[in-house]
Amino acid sequence: WRQMRDFFYAPNMNGMDWKGIRQKYEPLVNHVNHRADLNYIAGEMISELNAGHCYVGNGDLPEVETIKMGLLGAELSKDPESGYFQVDRVLEGANWKKSLRSPLTQSGVEVEEGDYIIAVNGASTDEMPNIYQSLVGKAGKQVELRVNESPKLKNSRKVIVKPIGSEKQLYYYNWVQKNMDKVNEASNGKIGYVHIPDMARNGLNEFVENFYPQLRKKALIVDVRGNGGGNVSPMLIERLRRELAMYTKPRNGEPRPNPSDMIMGPQICLMDEWSASDGDLFPYRSRKHNLGKLVGQRTWGGVVGIRGSLPFVDGGTLHKPEFAKFDSEGKEWIIEGHGVEPDVEVFNDPYQQYQGTDQQLQKAIDMILQQLDDSMPEIPDAPPYPDKSHDG
Repeated sequence: WRQMRDFFYAPNMNGMDWKGIRQKYEPLVNHVNHRADLNYIAGEMISELNAGHCYVGNGDLPEVETIKMGLLGAELSKDPESGYFQVDRVLEGANWKKSLRSPLTQSGVEVEEGDYIIAVNGASTDEMPNIYQSLVGKAGKQVELRVNESPKLKNSRKVIVKPIGSEKQLYYYNWVQKNMDKVNEASNGKIGYVHIPDMARNGLNEFVENFYPQLRKKALIVDVRGNGGGNVSPMLIERLRRELAMYTKPRNGEPRPNPSDMIMGPQICLMDEWSASDGDLFPYRSRKHNLGKLVGQRTWGGVVGIRGSLPFVDGGTLHKPEFAKFDSEGKEWIIEGHGVEPDVEVFNDPYQQYQGTDQQLQKAIDMILQQLDDSMPEIPDAPPYPDKSHDG
């Protein structure tokens, strides 16, 4: 209560009677039997401020040992006739990166879609109701699989794999690659696509890995849907808002824009209700600097900033909103509690999304193709070379 009183960004506590709020919740403390109870009461109390980024947690809680399930980076189904498990889909990975290692695609394993997993560590899978019962606790450990193109033990081959503890990054990687393919196919390679998952180190790395290889594209879709926030949006905006000043022409080569590393054509920002915190601020900055239209859904709406928690004796944590944003004209506090409105609102129907149709992405493609036809600047030919002879 005192930390909120002393550090909350608005001295008026958003108009709440903070002393009265303490009196309202204080009697409940007598009923606390567990640190989780205290966290719940504290959470209810700070929620009265109607502000984002108010977090309470941890403390003297029991540590529960978790047992990681070993996952193969694949979608499997039980063949009703043989009882063996068939590989319906293999998640492609980038095996040179530890976080994107796909076990069944590694060199020497090379299990393909349609293959059958006959046995795990010598145990036949035809009697297993669920193949994952044989992979409990196997994440990061070597496991022997017997695989075959047909559902039988004869002529099966043995492979050694190291299951992973989570397939989240693989699914994300495949989703991004699928979106890139859609954009490339729809635009005949003219439009680039970059997804930024957060505004922290991971998001910055994703931007660098995918933005620079697409610099020769004529336009760009920047997707911040599901962006979990952070603090690097100014860095990204500075890069995206580079403006042409001149061209550089080498002796043997075509003229190139200067400054380099810039997209000359139109941009569109994709956003949704899960674009949060600095994921709210990115589309706001994008609109402020006229980088392009905003397409999708209104963003999350939480931009009050936090620092680290001050220490509590039992290791508990409390994050307090200590600074907020107001507009450059000094007229109003922005975004908090409302979000950023799109220029073009598009709702992704869940059923169509499940069927593989991304209506928001398709709208962005259609819009940017139209802009590309209407406003794409052409790189001019170089002027005549100077003649600096005495006769020139």
